[in-house]
Formats: sequence, C-alpha cells, structure tokens
Amino acid sequence: MDFFTVPTVTFRILWVFVVLHHERRRILQFAVTDHPEAPWVVQQLREAFPLDTAPRYAILDRDGKYGHGVPSALQRMGVKAVRTAPRSPWQNPYVERFGGTLRRELLDKIIVFNPTQLHRVVSQFVTYYHEDRGHLGLDKDAPEPRVVTPQLSPCARVVALPRVGGLQHRYEWQEAA
Repeated sequence: MDFFTVPTVTFRILWVFVVLHHERRRILQFAVTDHPEAPWVVQQLREAFPLDTAPRYAILDRDGKYGHGVPSALQRMGVKAVRTAPRSPWQNPYVERFGGTLRRELLDKIIVFNPTQLHRVVSQFVTYYHEDRGHLGLDKDAPEPRVVTPQLSPCARVVALPRVGGLQHRYEWQEAA
C-alpha cells in the first residue's frame, strides 16, 4: 500500500491511497482524500479486505499518516505489517511502479479540479490497467487474464478502442466491412 500526491488546478494537494496485490498486480482498493489520517486508512483497509480475505503480509512505508492505528488494525485483521526502511521505495516496487505508471499515463496528461473528478478518472484508469494494459511481469498479459484474438482474415484491420477518455487505447482486429 502507498500514497501518491496529486496537485489540483488551485494548488490544493489531494492524496490517492492504493492497495495492490502482488500476485497479479491487481489494485484491490484505491481512494482519494485531502486529509489522509490513520482512521481513514483503517476504513480503506476494511473495504479492501472484507470478512476474512486479508493477506498474511502487508508492505507499507514509514509514512506518518499510518500512525499507530494502521499497524494495530492490520494486526487485528491477522496481517503482519512489514515496514520498509526509511527512504527506500525500491523495497515496495510494485506499488511504486503503479504510482509512476498512473502519473505518466494519466495524471501528467490531465488537469485535476477536485476529488470527485480525480476519483472518476483514476477509477477509469484502474479498469484500463486491469483489463487492457499489458504487463511485462505477467508475460504481456493484463491483471485480469484476457484472450488475444488472432487476425481474422487478410482483409481484417486493427481498430483502436478508446479507454480513459481517449488517453489510452485497446487494439483489436475487426473484419473489413
């Protein structure tokens, strides 16, 4: 899990909280706030791991926003909190990589006005990330496995299907009309 900052058009700072599952690089939970505090993070963790679905371990940095409440809540869920060393983002590479991908492929290309808009576009990006975007670590598959369709006929052409408001695309074969 990790936080990412996003400045708005009025220079207000919003925080995006992300919980990522390592196995398939799947985003389990994300949320947007302008006041990231431990009780809010605990609620996000409850939503990410309903009932008894919590993992055995959770990797988190030493951010002060977690306070004492988040490690305690994780312990009550039966999760061992593994803290990274100070200023060591390479110790939590998958979620850090997602943050860079989110910034390069979405946030650097738009102007954020408010938390509602940010939540909407990040939600669209997470859908694209899960269903369409290939990952080298997953043998160029998406976190949600997908079938790659072969070229249907010599007359078929590739069409671009817009995602995330046209900022990203998925490409598929289509029969010529």
